Amino acid sequence: MPVKVTRKEKSSKFLGLVVNKTVFLSATLILIGSILFTLIFEKEADHYFGIAQTYVSAHGGWIYTLAVNLFIIFCLYMAFGKFGKVRIGGKNSKPEFSLWAWFSMLFSAGIGNGLVLFSIADPVRDFLNPPRLAGEEPALIAQEAISFSFLHHGIHGWAIYSVVGLSLAYFTYNRKMPLTLRSAFYPLLGNRIHGWMGDVIDIMAVITTLFGLATTIGFGVGQINSGLTHVFGIPSSLFYQIIIILAVTLAATLSAFSGVNKGVQMLSKLNVRVASAIFLLVLILGPTTFIFKSYIQNIGVYLTNFVDMATWTEALRGTDWQKTRTIMYWGWWISWSPFVGTFIARISRGRTVKEFMLCVLILPALVTFLWFSAFGGITMRDILLGDTAMIAAVNDNISTALYVFFDKFPLAMLLKVLGVVLISSFIITSADSGALVVDSITSGGKLKTPPFQRVIWAVATGTIAGVLMYGGGLNALQTAVTISGLPFAILLVMMCFSLHSGMKEDYEQAEREQKLLERESYRKNILQLVDREREARSQNEKEINVESTLTDNK
Repeated sequence: MPVKVTRKEKSSKFLGLVVNKTVFLSATLILIGSILFTLIFEKEADHYFGIAQTYVSAHGGWIYTLAVNLFIIFCLYMAFGKFGKVRIGGKNSKPEFSLWAWFSMLFSAGIGNGLVLFSIADPVRDFLNPPRLAGEEPALIAQEAISFSFLHHGIHGWAIYSVVGLSLAYFTYNRKMPLTLRSAFYPLLGNRIHGWMGDVIDIMAVITTLFGLATTIGFGVGQINSGLTHVFGIPSSLFYQIIIILAVTLAATLSAFSGVNKGVQMLSKLNVRVASAIFLLVLILGPTTFIFKSYIQNIGVYLTNFVDMATWTEALRGTDWQKTRTIMYWGWWISWSPFVGTFIARISRGRTVKEFMLCVLILPALVTFLWFSAFGGITMRDILLGDTAMIAAVNDNISTALYVFFDKFPLAMLLKVLGVVLISSFIITSADSGALVVDSITSGGKLKTPPFQRVIWAVATGTIAGVLMYGGGLNALQTAVTISGLPFAILLVMMCFSLHSGMKEDYEQAEREQKLLERESYRKNILQLVDREREARSQNEKEINVESTLTDNK
């Protein structure tokens, strides 16, 4: 039985939209102002954001490192502790989606085109610029490059998503609160979440979500264009990239209009199927035995050095490798967490906490490790054997690296076509699910809104990406997004305490109610026994009286 909370409806009609006017108007004005700033003062923005990133890395990097490790500990505690059996939506709640559809959607929203873009580029870049083993044996450097790719794309990132996703899912479905970020802070802030504090939290979530999506679409479009160049000979130029953005926006708009149960679910399943087809072709056509051996070895090395890598802060080295690598990734994961966490919460009704944590925290990471072991592992092996083609490709343009990689295999053209389809589908899925999330936040947490509202946000995301790509500013915006992850990291630590407090409160109340039920049941059983005993005694007395009467008559 959930603890009752005071819920204030903040959404209202505005220009035909059902929105929280404070969040909607504030986020819109900030978006317009930020875009104009990065367009007009692109060089200045790059400069000052770069200074800010350096400062955050030097003085706030330890906060990132501590926070992301605490998130993993918290997630494991929630999965295997006493709250593991708690069901999202209540004990009688049933999952809205099948396990396959649920995993496909959360995986597609959480990974995006990063899985394809960085599975080759990151190991190569870390091999060329080793974090800790410069001058050592090349094989050791290659192995560490894979291990740090696992670190940056594995359990830590999904722990961030898990914290946000479970918090929002629990307060939305178990406490019947709006699906907005502010709801997760109710145990800490109380009804103040319905005031300016809650508005600030939701505005920050909207801004980081849209900017994160816009930068991802902008850079992903470059990879699509590179694929079209390799497959069809279409030139890689700004004109074609704008055309691709228009096509992606149109597809995302149609999908967002149809909602989660149709467009988003269909695209997510397509993502997983195409990715599976690509991986199986690489597995069959490539060095099959090596991939499996590499997968096992890479996981072993990663787990062996897990604590060492996860807590490494360059304290005694005086280098800045982490600034552009680990800290950048933690900031990026955290800045994406409002979007991905909200979307995962939206689709997770009916799952137990343990099922949620194991599937969101562990399963996507294992799939990612397998992909990196195949693509990154083969690349590292070839480099050690003297093939420098992938080094040249990554140095030239990381967007083309995947297609150069496919040239190593039979059926290279088929793999390239599938690659273009996969990247396009990933970006469309991110855009349409992002539109659903922003619509939910700006509408005050409503799960169902008029379809045209989702269309507005899908179009807005594509427009932001297109404008910034045309006028410049994507790089500055990406840096700003990663910097914004630091205050969000502190918010997420607070969210862990809030979720634990709320679940503990509900759990203890449920236990009290259960004990009351048990006592009531016990009392009823005792009364029934007493009544039966009375009836038995009464019956015995009647029988004795009858026998006594018969004896007297004789």
